[in-house]
Amino acid sequence: MEDKLNVTYITLGGHVELQKYQYLYFVVMFTLYILIICCNSTIVCLIVIHKNLHEPMYIFIAALLINSILYTTTIFPKLLTDFLSETQVFAYYTLAFSEFLLLAAMAYDRYLSICKPLQYPTIMTKKTVSVLLILAWLVSACELALAITLNANIKLCNLTLKGIFCNNSVYKIQCVSSVALSIYGVFILLNLALLPMLFILFTYTRILIICYRSSKTVRNKAAQTCLPHLLVLINFSCFITYDIVIVRLESDIPKIPRFIMTLQIILYHPLFNPIIYGLKMKEISEHLRRLLHLLCYSTVVLCQD
Repeated sequence: MEDKLNVTYITLGGHVELQKYQYLYFVVMFTLYILIICCNSTIVCLIVIHKNLHEPMYIFIAALLINSILYTTTIFPKLLTDFLSETQVFAYYTLAFSEFLLLAAMAYDRYLSICKPLQYPTIMTKKTVSVLLILAWLVSACELALAITLNANIKLCNLTLKGIFCNNSVYKIQCVSSVALSIYGVFILLNLALLPMLFILFTYTRILIICYRSSKTVRNKAAQTCLPHLLVLINFSCFITYDIVIVRLESDIPKIPRFIMTLQIILYHPLFNPIIYGLKMKEISEHLRRLLHLLCYSTVVLCQD
């Protein structure tokens, strides 16, 4: 009976004046959460509904946006309820590293489409797309599951985290640092973040070389489809780098700047994805424009009635 009652509660100390502004926090975060869900879901629905978007490139974009929705859902409900779940850190990093693997799959798709257009239909089949999507989520989940297992029996000496949600800052409140866990953490970082980034840079370098030697039409096509992926990669890489480095270096950053930067990690990227793909991808932007016109027309008709 005593074991069942032996529950450890961890305080999230990264909030600024939580008691004073708790209702404002709730309203703002809830509004942003709904906005993120709506923006990402709209693009995903457009891709599902329109058959001309049933191509590998757009399927990968839909998967990336679904990943953003899941990524947001692992954090925002916990912020809204101010409740810490033991599985939050696992889900957070599983979906974060899945983002790199999905971007690597998208880079591979663009490489085949631009550099090997004749072989593209036979290589990038529906089966290939399905395998790449499953691996992007499954590989990161399996590797992070082992890390959680290694971390299960480690004792905590401090019950206050500096952040506003459970990330790798949890390692700083452990009584004794685990050498095995630290080594495995580096392995995960290299395997799920650095290697996909190097692969992406390699594929886009090859694309740039091919485009430089090709016609203006090929260059325009490459710029139209590849630029959004690169912008998303750069954006997400910066925030993940901050998330990892800020804890490892134990930088004594003031509470408010730390709070603002952490908010950008969970807000800016999930909102950035649907905006960049909705505006920069021509096929998606056309369907989005039609949808907005239809909504505006329907609103005007309802108002007149």
